[in-house]
Amino acid sequence: MTASISKTALTPTKTWMWQGFPICYHSQGNAGPAIVLIHGFGASWLHWRKNIPVLAENFRVYAIDLIGFGASAKPKPNENIAYTIETWGQQVADFCREVVNEKAFLIANSIGCVVAMQAAVSNPDIALGVALLNCSLRLLHDRKRKTLPWYRRWGAPLLQRLLSFKPIGEIFFSAIAKPKTVRKILLKAYANASAVTEELVDILTTPASDPGAAAVFLAFTCYSQGPLPEDLLPQLPCPAIILWGTADPWEPVELGRELANYPSVQKFIPLEDLGHCPQDEAPELVNSILQDWIWECTK
Repeated sequence: MTASISKTALTPTKTWMWQGFPICYHSQGNAGPAIVLIHGFGASWLHWRKNIPVLAENFRVYAIDLIGFGASAKPKPNENIAYTIETWGQQVADFCREVVNEKAFLIANSIGCVVAMQAAVSNPDIALGVALLNCSLRLLHDRKRKTLPWYRRWGAPLLQRLLSFKPIGEIFFSAIAKPKTVRKILLKAYANASAVTEELVDILTTPASDPGAAAVFLAFTCYSQGPLPEDLLPQLPCPAIILWGTADPWEPVELGRELANYPSVQKFIPLEDLGHCPQDEAPELVNSILQDWIWECTK
């Protein structure tokens, strides 16, 4: 039942003005603790379309498009805004204060996990707990490159430099933003190929045609600074739970397990044979785990 929920069933969206820019979000549910869902790089709030209706049965659910993604504004980087973890973390914190109007559980996927932790660390008054689903380990971060094989250690900076040239970067973006290419990437990221639907491809590719989308993508692709998960976890002012698809080709579960050593992490739950986006690949399982954890935290 959950897997059949389409994006059309979740409209309409709402608009919140943040620092002069329109931000898209969706909300559902009228009672219970508040939840804010935070997507990963290149995604949008619709990546939670299979989770929102179920979670909204017991919680007040908000799903936001980070600035630069989805249907939110995509201002030029460096001129109007910097696309960094700190920027998105402050956006989430301000959203909790101005729209949610109370503390919330922050539930995130991929790079959104680092954003959620940044929001909680910099604004300890806004978070009840943080749920991290296949947290980005930021393996191409400047401080981590020395641990990578030599070809990745030098290949990534070279690619970043090439992409910093606008004509080259725009050609690269136009090539990977095509539905056929996005589908191929998703089939690597998802262990269950049946979860890679036309709707999912459309969710990820439609915003790529917006003015400014290429510039946002390239700005973050060349971003190798900012906080790492291991910087933020020791500072978390609230409990955390970590869920990890063991078949993730980008964020190795062996390295992810090391994050469970921090005192703020209550549970580390491996999700066998799931990929980088378990909330979309196995929503029934993830929804159940999240609901149980939230109730435990609110007892």
